[in-house]
Amino acid sequence: MTKPQLGKFGVFGHYSLWKQVSPQQLKDIEALGYGAIWAGGSPPAELEWIDPILAATDSLALATGIVNIWTAAAGPVAESYHRIEKAYPGRFLLGIGVGHPEAHTEYKKPYDALSDYLDELDQHGVPKDRIVVAALGPQVLKLSARRSAGAHPYLTTPEHTAQARELIGPDAFLAPEHKVVLTTDAEQARATGRKALEIYLNLANYLNNWKRLGFTDADVAKPGSDALVDAVIAYGTTDAIAARLTEHLTAGADHVPVQVLTGIDKLVPALTELAGPLGLQ
Repeated sequence: MTKPQLGKFGVFGHYSLWKQVSPQQLKDIEALGYGAIWAGGSPPAELEWIDPILAATDSLALATGIVNIWTAAAGPVAESYHRIEKAYPGRFLLGIGVGHPEAHTEYKKPYDALSDYLDELDQHGVPKDRIVVAALGPQVLKLSARRSAGAHPYLTTPEHTAQARELIGPDAFLAPEHKVVLTTDAEQARATGRKALEIYLNLANYLNNWKRLGFTDADVAKPGSDALVDAVIAYGTTDAIAARLTEHLTAGADHVPVQVLTGIDKLVPALTELAGPLGLQ
């Protein structure tokens, strides 16, 4: 199975952001050398907003991070995949995941639910090598390697990336997201980072994953310790940020979706500042 080829770095943002970004901004992101944009949130199964994004660019890929298996049925999602793949061959990667148990009253064991959903996608002809799975814990990481192209961990560290690579083996795709605040002011960076982390400090799957990485109950208690914030939010000079992001590649990642915590108007300028230090230009 061929790994998705998305380059070393991509850009992560909520799907509502990508619906607002202008065609020129998309062209600029592509020209800077970022290989893919990753659309977070839980978009509806139709994925109709993806087509204009790919139409505005020539080679930029789009990956969902993620389509939520509880809110988007596999059949309609597969239809969307085939529509997009036909129009823009090789430029769409379907990221799926279970979301959070706190948000779904009918939540069942993530492993079983994902396995069932992947069965349905397979029945609808979605190729295994065009799917990635949101995965944090060992069992779902292993499932991602067996049943899809690989894993898309969120809010993790290079240490997690190294552990994930060990679990999924050398041939599976690994694309961990990492957040960035473009400032050398630690206090400002941590304040911005804590706003972004607030919701996740309520969610058991993230809390458990951080504890597996060695963070304590005190670290993951609201509003999050400095140690936790510094581990999952990169800040400092552009060279320091690039070095932190590159740690994921050194640890075994194939591709790192970078989420810059800034407004839509400042996104491309921030990505421009980072492109050189990341080796994209």
